[in-house]
Parts: sequence; structure tokens; C-alpha cells
Amino acid sequence: MRYLSLGETDDIAASCHHLTVGGTGLILDAGMDPDQDGYAALPPFELLKDRPVDHIVVTHAHHDHLGALPVLSREVPHAQIHMSRPTAMLAEMLLPSSARLQKRRVREGSTMAAPVFDVETAEALSYVYDTHLLDAPFDLAGLKAEGPLAGTFYHASHVLGAVGLMVEGYENGRRRRLFYTSDTSLQPQTILPEADYPDGPVDVLLLEATLGADPEAETTSRKAEEKRLGRAMADVLEGGGVVLLPVFALGRSQDMLALIDRFKRRGLIDEDVPVYTAGSMRGVAEVYDKTRESTPRLDPDFEVYGVDQERYPRSQKRKSEALAKPGIFVLTSGMLFERTPSFDLARQIVSDERHGIFFVGYSKEGSPGEALQAAAASGDKMTFDPDEGPVPVRARVERFRFSGHSHRRDLIEVVDRVKPRTVVLVHGETAAKVWMKDNIEFFHPDVRVVIPEQGQEIEL
Repeated sequence: MRYLSLGETDDIAASCHHLTVGGTGLILDAGMDPDQDGYAALPPFELLKDRPVDHIVVTHAHHDHLGALPVLSREVPHAQIHMSRPTAMLAEMLLPSSARLQKRRVREGSTMAAPVFDVETAEALSYVYDTHLLDAPFDLAGLKAEGPLAGTFYHASHVLGAVGLMVEGYENGRRRRLFYTSDTSLQPQTILPEADYPDGPVDVLLLEATLGADPEAETTSRKAEEKRLGRAMADVLEGGGVVLLPVFALGRSQDMLALIDRFKRRGLIDEDVPVYTAGSMRGVAEVYDKTRESTPRLDPDFEVYGVDQERYPRSQKRKSEALAKPGIFVLTSGMLFERTPSFDLARQIVSDERHGIFFVGYSKEGSPGEALQAAAASGDKMTFDPDEGPVPVRARVERFRFSGHSHRRDLIEVVDRVKPRTVVLVHGETAAKVWMKDNIEFFHPDVRVVIPEQGQEIEL
């Protein structure tokens, strides 16, 4: 069994892994780096030359795991593509949307990087997705396989349709078992229950390390954060202001709508306060609702579209009317990137002390969201438009910790449950992986822990 990281190994960027098991070549995920444009955002697929690629498995529909799939499929057109049915439904919507965005950014002049695929390619790809149910083994054997090779999906929580992958087969006459967690959450979220894992032992565990360098995450209670957010929203709304929740279109936006519904039903927020949404999150919500009885849910009866929503106004006149009374705006992007609805609204309300801008997800260093939080904490001004110059930050700006990832102590528990002989740490910054390696080796001194380098093949 051999492993090769095609994605970045010192950051949380494009996730992509090559695995060779008994003559079969597998690609696990095909992401794009959200901080890069064009071909610079892709994994180095040239490393696949002279390596077998029989199957591609996509674990979920986030851009950093799915976004490069049309390019990868073009490179290895014979490879079968596997995913869960909800991920396929989301990919059918999100990949064409990505193609349109790439083209629009070139047209607007925000990038010089040429699009890496077009809408037609993304739409055609959807016809070849092979979808599978949870806990139902499917064939992964390649043309030159030594024997049977099976894959099995396990509920990963994280976002709708997210799965962990078990790979089981034979190599040199020996039974081999590998489990890839992908992005996983050992704790329940607002809509999705906690992740499920296979019984151990396994030979190899490919383990995400996203929050490995974040000590605060392991001491943060989701219930406490929900209460804190609810109180903060109620304070702003009762004072006549509006609340902006910058969110990611897939996952966090649906979670927040479910929380708002809960706050209204419990009387924390007036049930008549309007909720505004925009963009692709509305299409994602439809997929959440269509699959509510066929995928793991905390409450199968809950519908995201059951929460009363209005479309985010397009005209400035209607925006001004909406801002004149209490309201909740659940808008993308989560990091407040330029030319997005959340950036547009934040720019309009940031200097009015009545309003609140509440971040409910991760803001990468250098993003406008991170810059606004830093400005609010230091009392500095914020520049949204260089032509307009810095503006004062008077709105209430706070961060609330909600995550679809397991914190580092929970990741150690995953190791306890799965009982691997070898752990390969993936999808995390270097400091996160170092902490994870040190602690896994402390609690499990008999386990081999590997921190891979991009492009370096490892014998497992």
C-alpha cells in the first residue's frame, strides 16, 4: 500500500490524495485551493504520470475537496467517480456555478487567471457520478487488481453528504484496511448528528488535522456558543438594528437558519423578524430538504425552507427599507470576500452602532473578515473601498465558534476508536499536524505517525 499527497501538506488548501492498493490506483478527493486562481489552484496532477488511477472518490462538496474534479476527470477520463447521493446533487449545482464564477472574475478584471473548466464540462460530468449509500460496500478494484477491493461510506457529519471512506482488500495475500476520515465532526451540529466510524483495528488511518493547533476549540461548548449568539442577536434586534451573519453557502448557512428557527420558537427572537438570504445557499437548502429522510438527521422533520426567508434586496432603495427595521441577514461569503452580499451589507452597516456583524465560521488570515474583526478589536478603522478610504467600525463585531470539524481531543478519540497501526495526518497546517503527532505518539506509542510531504510517496 502506497500513499502520495497531491494537495498542499503545510496548509488547509486543495485536498487530494493518491493511494495504491494491490495494483489498484485510487484518488481520494479533488479539491482546489480557495486562495489561488486558475491552474495555480489545482493539485499537481502531473505527478499521476505512470501511476494507476482506476477510481476517484469525492468525500463531500466543499470546494477544497470537489472543485478540481472536472480537471482531474479530463486527465484520467477512464476513472470511475464515486460519492454519496447528496454530494452528487450538490456537485451538479456547485461545479457549474464555479465555472460561471471563474469566467465572471476574468470579465470583471479581478483575476488574470483563465478558467480551468467551463459550464458544459461541469454539467456533462454529472452524468457519470456513481453514488452509494452509507454502510453499503461498493467495488473499487482496478483493472490490475490482485483481488477484490471494496469501499464503504460512513457518515462524517461536517456537511450534508460528507462521508469517511473505508477501503478493504488484499495485497500480497494479506488483508488490508484503510480508513480516510476526510473532514469529520465527532460532535452533533444543528442539523446533522455526530460522525460514525468503523470498528478497528485498521492498518492505516488518514486523519484530518484542521483544528490540531487550536487549543480554544477543545474548550468551547457548542451549546454555550449557541446561547451567546442568541443573546447577542436579541440585543441588536431589540435595539432596532439588523444582524449580519456572514456564512459559507454549504453547511454553515443551513445551520444558522436552523438556529434562528430554534431562537424564534423559544421566544428569544420575535417570530416576525424577517430573515434575508441570497445566492447559492438557497439551492443548497433545497438539497438539504430533499434528502432529509434519506440521510442522517437530528430531526428529519426539520426543513430549511420551513424557516420563513426573504430574498436579499437587489436595489439600494429596497436595501435601505430593509435596514430601517430589525432584520437578520444570512449572507455569503463567510469570510466577507469582495463582491459578495455579506461584503456589500457589512460595508453599509459597519459604522452604525445599532447593528451587529457576527462571524460564525473561520476567517482566514488576510481575508476581509479577519481584517474587520482585527479592526473592531483594536479600535482601528476598516477600509472596504480604497477610493472611499477607512471608515469607523461602530457596529458590534463578534466571532462565535461554530465548526464542522472535530477539535484535537476528539481526533485523538477517533484514533482510540479505529485502532490504526499507522496514522497519516492530512488537511492541516504544520503546527496542527505536529501537535497531533506528538499526542498520538504519547497516548499510542505503538502507532506509527506520518506527516507527509507533497509529492513524496510513502510505503504504508
